[in-house]
Amino acid sequence: MSIWALSDLHLSFSAPSKDMAFFGPSWEDYAAKIEKHWLSCVQKDDLVLIPGDISWAMTLEEALTDLLWIDRLPGTKLLLKGNHDYWWASNKKMQEKLPSSLFFIHNNVFQWNNVTIGGARLWDTDEYDFLPYIVMQENPRARKDKVEDPEQGKKIFAKELERLKESLKQLRPDASLRIALTHYPPIGSDLKPSKASMILKEYKVDVCVFGHLHNVRKGSLPFGSAEGTKYVFASCDYLDFHPIFIA
Repeated sequence: MSIWALSDLHLSFSAPSKDMAFFGPSWEDYAAKIEKHWLSCVQKDDLVLIPGDISWAMTLEEALTDLLWIDRLPGTKLLLKGNHDYWWASNKKMQEKLPSSLFFIHNNVFQWNNVTIGGARLWDTDEYDFLPYIVMQENPRARKDKVEDPEQGKKIFAKELERLKESLKQLRPDASLRIALTHYPPIGSDLKPSKASMILKEYKVDVCVFGHLHNVRKGSLPFGSAEGTKYVFASCDYLDFHPIFIA
């Protein structure tokens, strides 16, 4: 029984107009690539971590088209909300509607064999900058009238840090492996301590898996281990749509 990770699937079966092929050749037939590589490595008794940006749907009912596609793939799947998962509903609705092989992290933890898993989405922070690693391209879908409010962003980030603490407090103390999922990177490329990484250290997290970043130059963000935590960047386009082995 193995653990794998693959973030930012951006499935669009429920919203064909948002197919990611719009963003360049690497995204052409990306769902088929995900399925092919998933089937090449994931077994039915494995666990796959999916930390955010799962579906372009706007409601949970619409997202079921994409979620059922994931459900048909081998393994147990653990989801975390990303900044584009507008379909994400209340814990009660998620528990009622999610297909049987899908579970989620939101103010809670997930136990799998002797592994304990928590986490939170996080948000943008000015502690580090990944722009030097990204091949910039215009996003024709971006809202031209959207204005970012720095103060609002700071408030969201602070709230997400509290969510991270509340989840990690629930990690099982006797587990053989302690994993955290975040959507946004919790640390910079230099692996210097950050607000999020210090929380991971406090709660003795062994592995943190995250995504969010796209168009990253191949091999430019290997991350690594710091203060006892291994950091794994799992955005699917960075991994050529192949799940990455965790444990």
